[in-house]
Amino acid sequence: MFEHSTIDLDILKQRAYNLRWATVPAGVIPLTAADPDFPGAPEISEAIQRFTKDRYFCYGPPEGLPAFKESMAAYFTNKRNIPASPDLLFPVDSAAFGIYLTCKAFLSAGDEAIIFDPVDFLFRYSIEAVGAVAVPFPIPPGDAPVSFERLEQLITKKTKMICLCNPLNPTGKVFTKTELTQLGGIASKHDLIIMSDEIWCDIVYAPHVYTSIASLDEEIRNRTITITGFSKSYGLAGLRIGAVMASNPVHFKKLMDASLHNATIHGANVLSQVAATAALDKCGYWLDSFVVHLDNMRRLCVDTLNTIPGFNCIAPEGCYVAFTNIEGTNKTSKEIQEILMNDAKVAVVPGLKEWFGDGATGYIRMSFATSGELLTEALSRIKKVIV
Repeated sequence: MFEHSTIDLDILKQRAYNLRWATVPAGVIPLTAADPDFPGAPEISEAIQRFTKDRYFCYGPPEGLPAFKESMAAYFTNKRNIPASPDLLFPVDSAAFGIYLTCKAFLSAGDEAIIFDPVDFLFRYSIEAVGAVAVPFPIPPGDAPVSFERLEQLITKKTKMICLCNPLNPTGKVFTKTELTQLGGIASKHDLIIMSDEIWCDIVYAPHVYTSIASLDEEIRNRTITITGFSKSYGLAGLRIGAVMASNPVHFKKLMDASLHNATIHGANVLSQVAATAALDKCGYWLDSFVVHLDNMRRLCVDTLNTIPGFNCIAPEGCYVAFTNIEGTNKTSKEIQEILMNDAKVAVVPGLKEWFGDGATGYIRMSFATSGELLTEALSRIKKVIV
């Protein structure tokens, strides 16, 4: 399923946008947006075809299709150990919207929300979009200790939320149960909402084990909003489908009211819900094989990057991105990104504040969700120009 021969570059060059094949010059290998180069599981397209053959495309329920809600609740219960109710979750048109929606529901102008640094720009963007203030909390690379004392020092009377990204994009850190218990305890002590972005939770490499913060205990669970999606695990980015779950009925109502789903202004695409349900119910085998392939690509990527002068890459514990320190080259992230684009014909994401925050300074990020052949070629090109 994940051989080079399964990748159709002609289709990718037509359809893969967001800094990828359809937007880069001919001859460039894009290791940019975290989106697989492989086609999705066949059961997903088959489910869409079965649904569309009757040619009825009616409104769906604003709270989501019952089948989707049941499958999503079963996933949270069985795989994430969260006692989940279908009545307290609903589909959204992406995990990204789920992040924004949670900020909209629980933050007001002038409130503060703590975000990790580095972290995906969507957290800061969503917080600032509702008039609140994003307060960065540095997360060290690799397995270096996280200073929860420093986290607590950042809390003020204006703090309303802690934003958890686990596994952490862009570093690939998977938070331990002990770390999550400390974070949850601080949130409980200060009566804060926990927004837990878990879109990467299925992409974790042994011996690391994923823990959902809402699985820890009832106190933490009842203040947690869990967000997930299907773009990373199943390659469904273009279908724009995710889910938001609360364990507290009051929180669920706030989320539904803020979503505008009941007014039909917003809502999740019915076909996307059909696709996501098929992924949850029938495609576990595909995901398991994908993670095995990714682990091989992770080793190839990290091992090669660490042979390049001035590069230092700590192996990610989760996600399929390699976050590489390039300070040893005596060049900036932007300079390295431009050299790789112009001379190596490889596109990467520079560690700029607008992408990941100040904590990404001196780093580049590259996705390895591709074939061994393409990744080997890209790394070879990089190695030739960085001397």
